Amino acid sequence: MENIQTAPSRELIHAVYLGAASLLDSSERRAYLQSACGDNQQLRAAVEDMLAAESDAELFFAKGRQAVGQIAVTEAEAIELEAPALDENLEIETGRFKVLQKIGEGGCGVVYMAEQEKPIRRRVALKVIKLGMDTKSVIARFEAERQALALMDHLNIARVFEAGATSTGRPYFVMELVKGIRITDYCDQNQLDTRERLELFLLVCSAIQHAHQKGIIHRDIKPSNILVTLHDGVPVPKVIDFGIAKAIEGKLTDQTLFTAYEHFIGTPAYMSPEQAVISGLDVDTRSDIYSLGVLLYELLTGRTPFETKELMKDGLEEWRRTLRDKEPQRPSVVVTTLQGSEQQMIAGRRHVDGSQLISMLKGDLDWIVMKALEKDRQRRYETANGLAMDVRRYLGNEPVVARPPSRVYRFQKLVRRNWGVFAAGSAVATALVIGLGISTVMFFKASESERRQVELRKLAEQAQANETVLRQEAESRAKTSEAALLVSQGNFEQAAHLLGDVPGLPSKPSLDAVSAFRSVGEFSARQGQWRKAGKYFWALIEIDKFDDWDVVTLDYQSCGVVLAEGGDIAAYEQFRKMAAAGFASTPNGDAASRILKTCLFQPISDDTLQELKPLGNTVEKWMATQEPKTLNEWLVIPISLWKFRCGDNAGALSYCRAKLDAKAVAPACLAPMRLIVAMVCQQRGETAEAHAQFVLAREVINAGFRPQLQHGNRSDGMWYDWVAARILLREAAAKLGMPAESAEAQ
Repeated sequence: MENIQTAPSRELIHAVYLGAASLLDSSERRAYLQSACGDNQQLRAAVEDMLAAESDAELFFAKGRQAVGQIAVTEAEAIELEAPALDENLEIETGRFKVLQKIGEGGCGVVYMAEQEKPIRRRVALKVIKLGMDTKSVIARFEAERQALALMDHLNIARVFEAGATSTGRPYFVMELVKGIRITDYCDQNQLDTRERLELFLLVCSAIQHAHQKGIIHRDIKPSNILVTLHDGVPVPKVIDFGIAKAIEGKLTDQTLFTAYEHFIGTPAYMSPEQAVISGLDVDTRSDIYSLGVLLYELLTGRTPFETKELMKDGLEEWRRTLRDKEPQRPSVVVTTLQGSEQQMIAGRRHVDGSQLISMLKGDLDWIVMKALEKDRQRRYETANGLAMDVRRYLGNEPVVARPPSRVYRFQKLVRRNWGVFAAGSAVATALVIGLGISTVMFFKASESERRQVELRKLAEQAQANETVLRQEAESRAKTSEAALLVSQGNFEQAAHLLGDVPGLPSKPSLDAVSAFRSVGEFSARQGQWRKAGKYFWALIEIDKFDDWDVVTLDYQSCGVVLAEGGDIAAYEQFRKMAAAGFASTPNGDAASRILKTCLFQPISDDTLQELKPLGNTVEKWMATQEPKTLNEWLVIPISLWKFRCGDNAGALSYCRAKLDAKAVAPACLAPMRLIVAMVCQQRGETAEAHAQFVLAREVINAGFRPQLQHGNRSDGMWYDWVAARILLREAAAKLGMPAESAEAQ
């Protein structure tokens, strides 16, 4: 049979045309058209006709301008541009600028390389409205780009030097000339490993965060709008093209900036679902978070979550449905499904083999990317800074905020995907329940009245007895929710005042309570209010039923150090017994090592030592499976402390000394190891070595404690790691008979 193709819709033709018009290189444009149109010759012919019409229109206006001639303007007047010759090299003096050549062209703007002659001589990029494109809507959008860039002042955003309009009213602006290549091409050509790619990505997040703080949404984040240039050999990404940026608040221009119904702005493969789907919700900064997630996905895997050909092959409505409903594969799964040669090529560009790349992506990086790509924007990172902080946590081997969706959330998604099946099943189940209920009511009808009277009487008595308690619980929940809101706004002091010095535990744990107690506990600790912080963290570990072991054990570490630092020895002993009993049977070596470490900050009795033996045995067996050369330095502290408290000085020394000379060991990790060595050497009579190690540790702790306590979450140690180091410093000082602070610190 003859293959009859359905005529493409106007929306689909326009969508593909916008994507093709944004590509300047002819080979890239041909590849894009092949991918987007596939076998649909009608679609490709329609798009090519539009591209040809655009080119003819520009040539027509160029010839018209040359025929009429140009009126010379003085240097004080605005710039006047002529159309380029066929070779696109311009040698025309234009006031204070000399246009050299055309270097780029978008949907409605043309970018020229120009040489500024006054007041300083430099190469710049000069952008003007294309000939024949100066409609009101295009001029409004171009004006928005000018105003958006003028607000920016960031190293990783192309700077604007000045702006104006030609004598014919065509807007222009002069901006920094960025000589670079797309960020994905730069990473591949230089074969950057995953860490180096993530460090470049952090700079892009910083630039987008700056734009958001200035009230600007980019709305078209993609590799071609992020160019990497070199400053003294150091790669510096530059975010360009805020041509479709949207103000978060207020107007960027007094002219109308309007996007018509059924018309979208952006690049299909990088657009968020809310950009593509027509709804009553406006686009906000979280749309850029989605695009950053697509960029991160591509940096890690060499692929976008949905390829352009897959998105556009079935038309505009199917593309919208895909972005709205279809979940992308996790990065690690995408790499797993690649064919062998392609997988090895992508992995080789990152200096690893295929299996290593898959292992690296599994877990934290999968979680971070998928959180940024959430369909529901309320579940994404709220800010570009939040996404960057999670990437920094990954690079620092810290727990990330992103976690897999809860079981309830996954069940809700399952119901939405299979609504018909669940509706039918629910109807059958409801019918069965109703039938059973009617039978039961009929069977017990004789005694129903008496039973109900007894039940109501008991309920009334209970309600009367618990009225005061219920009122207090309601007030406690209200305070907790308000405190959580204050915490989200950064008002930690007000939240602490609201919760009070002795926080009451809510009757039912909630995410608001967990967030409030954790944040206010950290705030109190950084203010040096150790006993108050201890009360908050004690409450936190009693009510947190929502987080996994990796977050819960960090809360235990925070609680342990503030109790010990606050001098509440009785509370710390009670905490040790509770932690030892609660984690005695855990098979997880990482969790056991964290709990063991937080129980060893103070000297220990024989009874408590016996209670900790199950944890100690778990950690020793787990450490025996670790490779000594690649052993994480943070694991050295719990095992060496355990050996030291048990009297195995040789074992403690062997673990510490293996890492003392290692490179790039975090200061908050290195200092406790030196203190353990100092105390062991003192017991063995090696006084000189003990004093030398003690002095080195003391200098690091005295210099870093206060700054790191305030900053926290840094690669050289969390705030509680520095508190733990100072606790061990005081113990070592007492054993060696030396002051805990140096003369300079005093």
